[in-house]
Amino acid sequence: MSEKVAPSSEARFRIAVDTGGTFTDVVVDSSNGDMAVGKALTTYDRVFTGFEASVRRAAESVGWSGDDVLRNADVIVYGTTHATNAVLTGKVAKTALLTTDGFADTLLLREGGRRDAFDSKAAYPPPYIPRHLTYEINERISAEGDILVPLDEEQVRKVLRSFKEQGIEAVAVSFLWSIINDIHEKRVAELIQEILPGTPYTLSNEANPTIREYRRSSAASIDASLKPLMADHLGKLRTDLQEYGFAGDLLVVTSEGAVLDVVDVLDRPVLLLNSGPSMAPLVGAAAAPERDTVVVCDMGGTTFDVSLVEEGVVRHTREAWLGEPFVGHLTGLSSVAVSSIGAGGGSIAWIDGGGLLRVGPQSARSTPGPAAYGRGGEEPTVTDACVALGYLDADGFEGGFTLDREAAVRAIDTRIAGPLNMDTRQAAQAILDVSANHMATAIRQASLEQGVDPRGALIVAGGGAGAMVAAAIGVLLETDTVLIPATAGVLAAYGAHRAPIATEFLSPLHNDTRSFNSVSATRAVEDLKAKANAFAERFHGVGDSPNVTYFVDARYPGQAWDLRVYLEAAPDTAGDAAGVIERAFHEEHDRRNGTHDPDSRVEIITWGVRVEIPRPEHAKDESDVTRISEVHRTDDIIFGGERFSTQRYRGVTLAPRDKILGPAVIDQPTTTIVVPPEWNATLDERFNIYLTRKEA
Repeated sequence: MSEKVAPSSEARFRIAVDTGGTFTDVVVDSSNGDMAVGKALTTYDRVFTGFEASVRRAAESVGWSGDDVLRNADVIVYGTTHATNAVLTGKVAKTALLTTDGFADTLLLREGGRRDAFDSKAAYPPPYIPRHLTYEINERISAEGDILVPLDEEQVRKVLRSFKEQGIEAVAVSFLWSIINDIHEKRVAELIQEILPGTPYTLSNEANPTIREYRRSSAASIDASLKPLMADHLGKLRTDLQEYGFAGDLLVVTSEGAVLDVVDVLDRPVLLLNSGPSMAPLVGAAAAPERDTVVVCDMGGTTFDVSLVEEGVVRHTREAWLGEPFVGHLTGLSSVAVSSIGAGGGSIAWIDGGGLLRVGPQSARSTPGPAAYGRGGEEPTVTDACVALGYLDADGFEGGFTLDREAAVRAIDTRIAGPLNMDTRQAAQAILDVSANHMATAIRQASLEQGVDPRGALIVAGGGAGAMVAAAIGVLLETDTVLIPATAGVLAAYGAHRAPIATEFLSPLHNDTRSFNSVSATRAVEDLKAKANAFAERFHGVGDSPNVTYFVDARYPGQAWDLRVYLEAAPDTAGDAAGVIERAFHEEHDRRNGTHDPDSRVEIITWGVRVEIPRPEHAKDESDVTRISEVHRTDDIIFGGERFSTQRYRGVTLAPRDKILGPAVIDQPTTTIVVPPEWNATLDERFNIYLTRKEA
C-alpha cells in the first residue's frame, strides 16, 4: 500500500473490526480513499480496549490520529465470536422454554441423526435447555391454523410467576404450528411483559419461521439465551464508543455474511452465531472473481476456517451446527457455510498418551498466549514453532510487543523436543507439519463434501497466521498456486468492510406446482415485497441501490429435506410462477445431487426474499504506484528441516508485477508471508500475492 498522508480535518472514516479469540483486527477506510490496517491482542474483560488499541495502531501506521479516526467515524462494523463461544461453552442466560403439551423433548431428540448410523446405543446429548426448565403448556393449533385447544392462560400465569423464584433470565416460546397461526405465542408474550416486565423473550415464529419444529424451537431457545449476554456486550461497546466521541452508526456482522444495525441484532442475537468467520469468503470472492471455485482459508490465532466461493457466489447453508453435527445445536437459519477446526497460530502442541505429537484443538488465545508473547505462556504453539524456525521477525512483530525467541525455544525443548528425543529444529518443524496436515484435511473434507476437488480450486489463504503455512498447505493439496490477498492479515475485518447491509425475510406458506394455489402464493409474495421495500427504504441513502433476490425452499414429494432455489425475478403468481419454480428446482436438484425427476411435481415449503444494500467503495487506484522493493535483512531460516540464507522483504515496498524468488519472507504489517525454496511470489495489480511452485 502506498505512503499515506494525514487526511484533512474534514475527512470521515469507516472502521471494520473483527474480534477474534487471540487478536482484534481492524480496517480503517478514509473518505479520500486511503486505507490502514491494524492488529492488537483481544481483551476479554472489555472488548473496547483491544479495539481501541487496534484502531490506534492502524491510524498511527499511516500518520493519522487514532483519536480523530474514532471521533470522525461515520460507521463502525463490528464482528465477533462472542455469541458463538457463549453457546459452545454454555455461558448463556438461564433460559426456560414453553412448548405445546406433549412436545417437551423436541430439543433432546433434535432431528434424529447421528454420525455413526450403526451405533444404536449412542446416548442423546443434553438438550440446549434442560428438561427441568422446559414447560408443557395446554394449547394446540392445527396445521391449517385452527385452534384445537385454547391457550390455558392460568397455567401460563402460574408458570411465569414461578420463574422469579428460579432466577430465570430469559424465556423462549415455541408452540406447534405457530408459523400458521401465532395467536397463542403472541398472547404468551403479552403475559411475559405483564408478569415478568423487562425479562427478554423470543417467539419461535419470529426467530425462525420454518415448518421444522426442532429448528424453530432451537433458534428461539438460543436467541432468548443470548439476549441478556449480547445486550450487555454490545451495550458496553456502544457506551464506550459514545464516551469516546463516536456518534456514527454501529453495524454488526451477521452469520449471513452481511451487516445489520446494532438495534436489529440486539432484537435477534441468534444472527450473531458464526459472525466473524462469515466475512472472510467475501474477500476470497473479490480477490479472484474470474475463478470458478475458490477455497478460502482463514487462519487466526485460535481457529482455522474453511469456506467455498463458486462462480463469485459465497456458499450458504442452513445446516450450520454449533458443535458436532446431530449432537450439537442447530438454528436452521441461513449462514455462510464455514467449517472450523482448532488449528490457529495459538494452537498448543502436546504429546498424547501413546507418545504421538498432537497440535490443538486447545489454544493459548491472547491470555496468556504463545510462549513467544512473553505473557506467561509455557505451552509450545504453532506460533512458537514459526518463531523458532525463523519465519517471524522477533524484532519487527506488529502485534504491539516484541517476540521472545528464547521463551519459544524453551517451551518447545521442554514439552516436545526433550520427550521425543529431537533437537529444537526438528521439533518445531514437526509441529508445523502436523498443523499443516490438520488444515489440509479440513480443506479436503469441507470441499469434497460439497463435490469440489480442492486440486482444481484456487486456494486463498489469509488470517494472521495463514500466509506462513500457505505454501505447505498447497503442497499437501497438490496445487501449484496459492493466493494471498493484499489484506490477508485482517481477512475477516476486510470482509466486514466490504459486506453489504442485508437480511432475509421468510413466509412459510405451503404450495404445490401441480395444484398451485395462486391466492396463498400472492399473499406470501406481497408480504415479502412489503418487507423488502420497508427494509430498503429504511437504509435509503446509506449504500447503493438494493439488490432484491427471491427464492423458495422446495422439495420433491416424500423428500425429507428441501433445497433453496433462487429465482431470477419475483414470482409471477398470477402467471407461470409454478412452472418457473418447478424448472428451477429440477435444475438445482440436478446440480446439487447429480439427478432430477422432470416428471415430478414440486412442493414449496417456504417463500423468501433476500435484500442486499451494497456499500460504496472509497479505495484509490494504486496500480501505477512506483516503488523499489526493499530487503531489510538476511536471516538463516529453516525450511523442511534444512537451513537456508533467506532475504526478508518489507511488504509495503513491493509494487504490482514484482516477483520474489524463494526462499524469501515478506513482512507485512499484519502478517508474514513465507515463500519456501520451491516457490516464487508475484504481485498482481491489486497487490495480491500469488505463490506459485517452481517447475521441477
